[in-house]
Amino acid sequence: MTADMGLPKGARVVVAMSGGVDSSATAALLVEAGYEVVGVTLQLYDHGAAICRANTCCAGKDIHDARAVADRLGIPHYVLDMESAFRSEVIERFADSYASGETPIPCVLCNQTVKFRDLLAVAEDLGAAAMATGHYVRREAGPILLKGVDPVRDQSYFLFATTLRQLEMLRFPLGAMGGKDEVRAIAARHDLPVATKPDSQDICFVPDGDYAALVSRLRPGAAVPGEIVDLDGRVLGEHRGLVHYTIGQRRGLGLGGGPPLYVVRLEPETRRVVVGPRRALACRRIGVRAVNWLGGDQTELAVEVKVRSTRPPQPATLVRLPGDRAEVTLYHPEEGVAPGQACVFYQGDRVLGGGWIDGGALSGRLSFRTE
Repeated sequence: MTADMGLPKGARVVVAMSGGVDSSATAALLVEAGYEVVGVTLQLYDHGAAICRANTCCAGKDIHDARAVADRLGIPHYVLDMESAFRSEVIERFADSYASGETPIPCVLCNQTVKFRDLLAVAEDLGAAAMATGHYVRREAGPILLKGVDPVRDQSYFLFATTLRQLEMLRFPLGAMGGKDEVRAIAARHDLPVATKPDSQDICFVPDGDYAALVSRLRPGAAVPGEIVDLDGRVLGEHRGLVHYTIGQRRGLGLGGGPPLYVVRLEPETRRVVVGPRRALACRRIGVRAVNWLGGDQTELAVEVKVRSTRPPQPATLVRLPGDRAEVTLYHPEEGVAPGQACVFYQGDRVLGGGWIDGGALSGRLSFRTE
């Protein structure tokens, strides 16, 4: 397979190289297709400290792997120090979200800021005609953002905040591929040292998976104990700090016997965790803030929406509101809709945009509610 990106042969293309097999195969495909490829890797931590984090995308070993791939392909490779921007734009905002009772998605923040906004600026400074990444999504002229062909690998949920201007310059050569085996075959064909490298599973800045410890250190208030109450406000027990809970959670409440209870709401202002029966999780109307719109001019339309990366799209009606807001009405209730997660809008394979599920108010009350 070759990478036809609608660019003249020999055009300069910057590839965001994480040191993993996806971005490495992307670079190989573009070299194979005759483009002038420049590899760029982001250093998001102090290099010496990062070496100890071998299973994360911003570890020192991954920088080394990206450089080794660039050497194997015979392309220039640059490492950019983005530690300060990454801390302020991603880590601090991640901690703020948990402290305010939300469940954040740091990968979206990273794509939205240092990976696309800042790295695209670097690509433009380097005189590149495009920037390519190893994401499993597709782009068509327009520009239009589409799901990846492989539904298991599709990453469109995490790219809803990509702007139309950014899409003009972005390319995603892997989006049309049928699976990871095909990508690894490309890496093996080019004898890349990462051909069999495992995928990263952790949040890159929480390599041990203990995000609660990180948030507790950065925002101590999120770890202060408080009351667990039912929907009527009756105190049922004490929790260990809001950072340990998310909407829909059942385990770890420490409430003993009785009917199963789930986290229905987090109240940072009172430090309370509100629990209730499973039916209390059912949600049909969702307020969405900071909407990034990639579709047409319609203000009300039928769509499918995803409210978690692991959930299948569900049919809904979308109404666009003033001030980059929207209201979504699901045809069938969803459980565990959590403020801080993304609500992404689709029509078939096309990504129309998305925004952040809002725990604030559309009319003085929570913008999502049971019905």
